[in-house]
Amino acid sequence: MKSAVTVIIVGISLWITGLVIALATHAESKVLYTCGVGIALGLIGIRYTIRRARRSGI
Repeated sequence: MKSAVTVIIVGISLWITGLVIALATHAESKVLYTCGVGIALGLIGIRYTIRRARRSGI
């Protein structure tokens, strides 16, 4: 379970990095929304993964 959470955290950090770069380069709104959705789905994924691990007793 720890490795799954680590992978999700790395993914979220890459989306945040992409968002910062997109903001710095004045990218289109589509790119900004894509980065925002990637971050939001990553946060949902962390919550889901931890919740699933608690239910299964890992």
